[in-house]
Amino acid sequence: MSRSTSGKAPSQRQLRVGELIRHALAEVLARGEVRDPDLDGRIITVSEVRASPDLKHATCYVTDLGGAHTPEVIKGLNRCRKYLRGEVGHRMSTKYTPDLRFEADTSFDEGSKIDALLRSDKVAQDVARDLGAEKLSGEDQE
Repeated sequence: MSRSTSGKAPSQRQLRVGELIRHALAEVLARGEVRDPDLDGRIITVSEVRASPDLKHATCYVTDLGGAHTPEVIKGLNRCRKYLRGEVGHRMSTKYTPDLRFEADTSFDEGSKIDALLRSDKVAQDVARDLGAEKLSGEDQE
């Protein structure tokens, strides 16, 4: 996956701060408070926010509806990140507001690829063969 970690699971505090940022960011974007030509009229989904262990940086994984304009949306969000940081800071009750960095969320694409693989003819043949083997072994036991 593209979201590499250092092998250590995030702490409860990191997860909580990430969710606070995600909710605040989604609220700001849903209200259309950001004025940028690449963001005008776009419906943006904030799927995940990962906070660094020191809580000074946060990576926000976003995509637009349909995913066709995601690179432009990322550029627009990165241009407006200081404004977004200020708005998120007003909506959070933490001592510091992390610096925001935006990246494209590819998890939906990866899920679609896995779904397509599971629906392929080759997998269907394997499942049918396994089900047939289970039926035969079940009849032998009776």
